[in-house]
Parts: sequence; structure tokens; C-alpha cells
Amino acid sequence: MHRCLILLALLLAGCGREPLYQSQTYVFGTLVDISIYGEPEERARMLASHVEQEFQRLHSQLHAWKPGGELYKLNMAFAQGKTAPVSPELAAILTDATAISERSGEIFNPAIGGLINLWGFQRDEFTPLNPDPQQIDALTKAAPRMTDIVIENGQASSRNRMVKVDLGGYAKGYALDLAAGYLRHEKVHGALINIGGNILALGQHGEHPWRVGIQHPRKPGPMATLDLPDGWAIGTSGDYQRYFELDGKRYCHLIDPRNGYPVQGIQAVTILVPPGNQAGTLSDAASKPIFISGVAGWRQAAAAMGIAHALLVDGQGKLHMTQAMQQRLQLVEKNVPLEIIP
Repeated sequence: MHRCLILLALLLAGCGREPLYQSQTYVFGTLVDISIYGEPEERARMLASHVEQEFQRLHSQLHAWKPGGELYKLNMAFAQGKTAPVSPELAAILTDATAISERSGEIFNPAIGGLINLWGFQRDEFTPLNPDPQQIDALTKAAPRMTDIVIENGQASSRNRMVKVDLGGYAKGYALDLAAGYLRHEKVHGALINIGGNILALGQHGEHPWRVGIQHPRKPGPMATLDLPDGWAIGTSGDYQRYFELDGKRYCHLIDPRNGYPVQGIQAVTILVPPGNQAGTLSDAASKPIFISGVAGWRQAAAAMGIAHALLVDGQGKLHMTQAMQQRLQLVEKNVPLEIIP
């Protein structure tokens, strides 16, 4: 779960005249906040309830390790070298995730669920683990990738039995786009949807843009704030929620598919994605290859993913950001080490 503190402009003059409805639930292994502005409370409650039900449906369908969901059944078929039916929605998700993976040079790789499981991150609570290096090496050399998946005539199979799809770096963003599409169809003019730090804005909060804060990876509260205009999405990947410590070393859930080990030396990455058909999806998926690429490669990874607004916090707390991101942010702490890259 990634936290991104929401700083709603609730004290602005307009909030006393038009209602703001807020709901909170727990889905996708994280807190989900839905804020709807300018709608009667009963209607806002109905809209939020529909969105939450859709999120729960997706959570069950796309769960990588709990039996019963469609993705779980598909992964079982892949492991057995079998073909299994796939719904049109999941087929489209897998096809899109494959395209994003290829765009990232397969650094974003949802097919490495076996490695994620080996490190103990396919569970509700994390305990320190020290996996056998030979097992890590074997899974890495098997090179499971999304392009191993074949989808034809409503059936899916994998050319590689080691493919185990984990959509933890994709599903939240997809859910944001789904919710935004529904709320726009329902003529909602102001909403903010936050799924564990992946946030998408609809319209405004009255006369003002929605304002959000970027969670500090090592301190309570935000390290920066920004306005999130209509249709924009923000995504954060960090090492500060899904992690464990062993022998004084932090191991996070973001695993480099090239070596099979959790990424070291990066605390967080935050990106902004402009309006588009997949703003939410990209806010989730595109932050992963930027995080995994580290200080040496993050700018190239951002360019490959078409991300102009990016911020990386390295292991020492130094901020590295694009010039476009700098123009959007208001830093809470003024004297932090900072590098601006065009």
C-alpha cells in the first residue's frame, strides 16, 4: 500500500454552500478514499457505493494468490501448461499490461508473480524472509514475461510455465480509469479518487483545483503539495509500506525482474500523468520501471514511458525531479538536497 496524503481544500469559501461527500473503504490491500463534490448526499452515496462495489469485483477477479478469482485460475492453468478461458475484460487487461511491459523494456513485468511470492509479498502481512539464492536465480533465468501469454478465441495459455501474473502494479490504476469513466457518465463534475496513493481528479473542488500532498517516505505528513487538475492522475511507488527489514536492511515489494531482488537505494517515485484514456492506469504502471531503474536510469525510464512529470527520492533522501515536475510542486521542506533534470 502506498500512502499519498490528501489535502482537500475544505476551508475554502465554497465548501459551506455545496456538499462534499467522502467515503473510505479497504480494497486492493490498501485504503480507498472517494470524495464527491457538489452532489446531494444521497446521490453521492449511491455513486460512491457503485464505485466501491466495482473495486471489490476487480479485487476478487484480479487477486493473484487467493483462490477463486479469474486471474488465480489462469495462473494455475499456466503453471500446468494448460489453456483456460479468459473473459473479455481480463484479456484486454493482459493485452494492455503486455504493451506497457514492452514499452518499459520489460522492467515493468507483471509476469514475475513467482518472484513476488518467493520474497513473501503475496500475503496480507509481511515477515522477514531470506529466499534461497538458487531459487531466485532459477526464477530469474526462466525469464517469465507477459509476451509469453497467448490469447486466442477467448482462451489463454502461456509458452512459459513460470509465468505467474501479479497485477498489483496495474490494477489500482485500471480501477481509477473505470471509476472516472463511470462518474463522468453520471455527469459528476467534481470528484477525487484515491487508491492507496494512486489518485485521479475529476473537475474541481468548487472554484479551486483538488489539492493533494505527496507522502514523505520517511516522515509523517507530506513532503510536497500540488494541484491536481481535471483528468490528471498521480501515482506513487515507494519502499515504505510493503516491506520488511532483515539484518538492518530494508526489502520492499518492488522487485527488479533482471536480477530477482527487491530494489535498493530508492525511497519513492511519484509521477503525474495528463488527461487521457489511461491516465489512471499509467499513473500506476509507469511509476514501477522508473523506481526499478534507480538513480542511474530513472530519467531514461520516464522518457520511455512518456512521463514528463517525475520525482524520485533516493536512498539518502535527495530529490531528483524533472523540470516539468518542479513547476507543479510546492515543497514542504525548503532545504532538501535537490537535482533538477530537463
